Amino acid sequence: MNQAPYSKTELMICVAARLFEDGTTCFIGTGIPMLAAMLASKTTAPNIVPIFEFGGTGAILEELPLAVGEARTFHKGVSALGICDTMETAQRGFVDYGFLGGAQIDPYGNLNSVVIGDHDSPKARLPGSGGGNDVGSHCWRTIAIMQHDVRRFVPKVDFITTPGYLTGPGAREAAGLPRGTGPMAVVSTLALMDYDPETCRMRLRALHPDVSVDEVKANTGFDLLIPEQVTVNAPPSNEELRLLREEIDRQRFYI
Repeated sequence: MNQAPYSKTELMICVAARLFEDGTTCFIGTGIPMLAAMLASKTTAPNIVPIFEFGGTGAILEELPLAVGEARTFHKGVSALGICDTMETAQRGFVDYGFLGGAQIDPYGNLNSVVIGDHDSPKARLPGSGGGNDVGSHCWRTIAIMQHDVRRFVPKVDFITTPGYLTGPGAREAAGLPRGTGPMAVVSTLALMDYDPETCRMRLRALHPDVSVDEVKANTGFDLLIPEQVTVNAPPSNEELRLLREEIDRQRFYI
């Protein structure tokens, strides 16, 4: 069967969906994380427990939610509480993964979604945390989904909205955050990244199809760690594309 054409967004959704582990709890944000969670629930991780910021836990995602607080995030769920209860659940250690985004990310996985430039006299004000600090601080592992260019992959974020590994090994623990937590991966428009366990710096893990190492390096504003062997992410399968286009996002809100 011939491979169907696909967009960068569809590829990012598929790569993110493959990161979900079956039977885990996952904090889901608006946009691509929702589509990735739905795709995972229909493919490799049918028993994931999605958790939404405004209190929906364990919803059956039969229809794509358009925001983290609308009715479909509670559909046939195990609980329908509120944002404080959701964040307390993460603080108590019951949320395995958190999916996040931001305007900037640095080598240690710190995310900025507050301001560009100086905090008091910024070039631009952004939407803010929206719970991103809680997710990055208390979920066991976080996965960022980002556009990949030098404006977003920066040597130092202008403001730390969501803590990654802060300044390197031991810094999260020194700041009082739980041991064993922190960023796990970054899914970008060019590649999949993870983090070196010794230095806590971002590392190239796998290229997207038809993307070169040099292209990734040219679009990264810091020295990205490059291992000797770099794999290539599999393109979306025809079945993944069918699910996305015909069942998950039929109205093309995101894809």
